[in-house]
Order: sequence, then C-alpha cells, then structure tokens
Amino acid sequence: VQLQASGGGLVQSGGSRRLSCSASGRGFINYTVAWFRQAPGKERELVAVIRIYDGAASYGDSVKGRFTISRDRAKDTAYLQMNSLKPEDTAVYYCASGRGLIVSSLSREEQYSHWGQGTLVTVSS
Repeated sequence: VQLQASGGGLVQSGGSRRLSCSASGRGFINYTVAWFRQAPGKERELVAVIRIYDGAASYGDSVKGRFTISRDRAKDTAYLQMNSLKPEDTAVYYCASGRGLIVSSLSREEQYSHWGQGTLVTVSS
C-alpha cells in the first residue's frame, strides 16, 4: 500500500485547512491511520489517529478541540480538518497507517508500518 498526503499550503493564523491521505494499492489494509507532524528543529509528534473500521479517534494535546480526523472507507482516504490554526502548527505533516487497535496508545512512529510523503503547512501570524 502507498499513502499520498496532500492539502498543505500557506494559511493565516486563525484559518482552516484540510489535509487528505489517500491509500493506493490495497487501500487501508491496516487498522489505523494517523497524522504526525514535524516542525523545524523538533521531533515528530502524533497529531491524531483514527481506527478505520469504527472511526474511534485520539488526538495530541496541542490540537484537541481544533483538529478533527476522519476517514472515508469507500475512498480509502483519511482527512485532517485543521481549524483555528496557530503559527506553532507550522510543520510538515505526514500520514501513516498501522495495525494497532487501541487508538489511545498509538503515539509512537514505530507503531506504523506505512508512511506517506510529507505535506508542508505554514501558518503565518
């Protein structure tokens, strides 16, 4: 399976952006899809993760209440709706898929087997 992330770009502080993660090949054959991000000089961190079959989701503390992860099983696509964006949200965003089931425990990169290329989101102040 190959993952393709898209939707990044420049957005003003307080604005919104939606990222997409499309799976090709065998689709979302794994159980969960996540968004991670990496800001310059910082470690990659989990933003949100969703379990494909029932939509159960978990979020990083810094984005709770502002970001929403969702999926469209028919399209093999996951989304990250980002609202109330802040300059500190500026980062390269990556999507990944893995076979974990308990979304609240899936915060580490090594828990994901497939990764898409990153898409840059820049939030201007």
